[in-house]
Amino acid sequence: MRFLPGQSPTTDLTYGDVFLVPSRSEVASRFDVDLTADDGTGATVPLVVANMTAVAGRRMAETIARRGGIAILPQDVPTDVVADVVADVKAKDLVVETPVTVRAGDTVHSTLTLLGKRAHGAAVVVEGDRPVGVVTADDCRDVDRFTQVGAVMTADPLVIDASVTDAGADGLRAAFETLHSARVRFAPVVRDGVLVGVLTRKGALRSSVYTPATDAHGRLSVGAAVGINGDVAGKARELLDAGVDVLVVDTAHGHQAKMLDALRAVRALDPQVPVVAGNVVTADGVRDLVAAGADIVKVGVGPGAMCTTRMMTAVGRPQFSAVLECAAAARKLGKHVWADGGVRHPRDVALALAAGASQVMIGSWFAGTYESPGDLHESGDGRLYKESFGMASARAVAARTAGDGSAFDRARKGLYEEGISSSRMFLDPARPGVEDLVDEITSGLRSSCTYAGASSLAEFAERALVGVQSAAGYEEGRPLPAGW
Repeated sequence: MRFLPGQSPTTDLTYGDVFLVPSRSEVASRFDVDLTADDGTGATVPLVVANMTAVAGRRMAETIARRGGIAILPQDVPTDVVADVVADVKAKDLVVETPVTVRAGDTVHSTLTLLGKRAHGAAVVVEGDRPVGVVTADDCRDVDRFTQVGAVMTADPLVIDASVTDAGADGLRAAFETLHSARVRFAPVVRDGVLVGVLTRKGALRSSVYTPATDAHGRLSVGAAVGINGDVAGKARELLDAGVDVLVVDTAHGHQAKMLDALRAVRALDPQVPVVAGNVVTADGVRDLVAAGADIVKVGVGPGAMCTTRMMTAVGRPQFSAVLECAAAARKLGKHVWADGGVRHPRDVALALAAGASQVMIGSWFAGTYESPGDLHESGDGRLYKESFGMASARAVAARTAGDGSAFDRARKGLYEEGISSSRMFLDPARPGVEDLVDEITSGLRSSCTYAGASSLAEFAERALVGVQSAAGYEEGRPLPAGW
């Protein structure tokens, strides 16, 4: 990456301060761009779901891995629960989605509580393990909430045999045409008559575009985090035994002695998966964490939407400059960095990768989706939302320290917080699922690469030409969706 001639920044920059300049390009199509990360994680799109309790869970991990990214399960989750989630994710199909299932005798009320768990917005009605109907939110509208599902479902629905979805690109094309011809967007998928999942028209299209992130055995990939307190080596060993594909050693201030000790303890286990550590914002921090055993360093202090660190402490650094410096330091050591936090638009993801990050970690942006953990709520004006909170907030600290010491000691820790404890993350009606956001991000990123004349992320980081802009320059680039 290089700056425009004559533009040598004298201050640190964040994503809004910079822009990408188009260059001569031989890349004919955005589909010719390879978005595979080169950091050993196996990700085929450079997106990581942040290890936040309100963001990363089993539904999110399954869905993002199917589209090429990786979710990191939070350090607050007990290791036995992590092991259960990892096993569950790795048992999922690489193409068909996990169904929401109900029975004909279930009530409309109980069914509606389940429909928000998946973006496809429908449930399969089963008898035993065989589909007998399909029910959607529209089917449940304007009926008594205690009506049985069997009275409102669509019986004997179109089903797709798994042999079709197993057949690769040709099978996906055939499945899409079947759904399109039948004028349905959703169908159960069966193998020998037994329900194995569901497929939507968009799902068929996406599976023809994205390559899943998988482990050496061809199963979906998932990562997990461990903190720097307590028996770090013991918990890390349990996570590795559970089969995690990426291990993240995580704390807000990564450039400290306890982190270095924790990293050395983890590296002593000889993990056969990438070890990520952070967070830092300087080249010195990168060098120290790499020396202690990190393969990938997380960069970012204070840019997250739920983080109040900069306002509370004045500590942090504008994210673009932090990523640029840290990536350069990591590159000299043959290692990589993840840009963690501060992305609000697809352009920000592209800029982080142009600055040298191998992947971008996203939290709050993904919190407002069907796949994030937690229940779906409706505001007074009818808008759907999920609750989100920062991992250094009083809420998160209370959950993390629930078993630590006495009530007095826990209350003392609760006096200090650097995060928002409750925030409503509204679902975008046009993009309510995490796959919708992945489509939006990767579409913008692929186009960024074509503008730079890059067919891979490595070429993009090398060829990117960056300029510095004023606030007015940034504002000029914003669309005016409401008109003049």
